[in-house]
Amino acid sequence: MAKRSAGLLLYRLKNGRLEVLLVHPGGPYWAKKDDGAWSIPKGEYTEGEEPLAAARREFEEETGTCPEGEAILLGTIRQPGGKLVTAFAMEGDLDAAAIRSNTFSMEWPPRSGRMQTFPEVDRAGWFGKEEAERKILRGQLPILRALWEHLSSAS
Repeated sequence: MAKRSAGLLLYRLKNGRLEVLLVHPGGPYWAKKDDGAWSIPKGEYTEGEEPLAAARREFEEETGTCPEGEAILLGTIRQPGGKLVTAFAMEGDLDAAAIRSNTFSMEWPPRSGRMQTFPEVDRAGWFGKEEAERKILRGQLPILRALWEHLSSAS
């Protein structure tokens, strides 16, 4: 059975421009990657857990902020690795420079026997439509496009 994740895409209108909040993964593998490396805040959830509750929890773990407001279901996508991601969107705002992420430990450098701790997310940023589509992981691009479609049909 495919692993399941849930995520929350925060969006805002600033000076008449639509922006979305994306996060950059922490750790040494992602340190020098930028375009095509960013993600929506998301994480795995267990059988029986509500995807929206998981999306809110993961957002808080990765940013240090608990999102409030009405969530819009954007749908479920299958990423290239097979993981299913159920995505929600919510209008909101936060200071991207002030995020506080949880951490994980891994052996680094490989086969060194030394464990190091890294933030799960090392930074966040607000991006307009074109830049967001360039920054996000290719497998999550349908999530952005679902938000663009939802917002254009709602106006």
